[in-house]
Amino acid sequence: MNMRDFLRASAICGLVLAVSGCGGISSGNLFGDNTGPDAQVAPQVEEGRDKTDTIWELFGNADDPNVTVEVNKYLWQASLEVLNFLPIQSVDPFSGVIVTGYGTPPGGGRAYKATVYVTDPALDARSLKVSLESRGGVVSAETVRAVEDAILTRARQIRIRDANL
Repeated sequence: MNMRDFLRASAICGLVLAVSGCGGISSGNLFGDNTGPDAQVAPQVEEGRDKTDTIWELFGNADDPNVTVEVNKYLWQASLEVLNFLPIQSVDPFSGVIVTGYGTPPGGGRAYKATVYVTDPALDARSLKVSLESRGGVVSAETVRAVEDAILTRARQIRIRDANL
């Protein structure tokens, strides 16, 4: 075998490897039929879900829509207690959202509407998102911060009370 034949054979092998690595061949052999040694291999199954471990799973939404978001019970309860003067329009403890209608706080003259979103099971300020609006428009950031602080303080009080039981 001379050098020219060796280079030709190397080029053909490289081309075959490049084409076989392009994908679309599920059984691992060059022609894509199911007669190779791994034709009988079944995908791993974990809790009823096909576990294929491909790169495309990184870009897809593989989350189970029946799985709920966990919310912190202390933040949830504190939100309901602190905002008890507001009429509740909708409550979804599975997604962590509380939506209220307009109501006036005790001793106040301005009506507010709130949306509370508890995003995490941790008792943490990052787990709580509060949005307030009034009939007159935008509510100041200081007012929103004061409501968030009141909810967090009440949540800590409830947790301490439960720990003493």
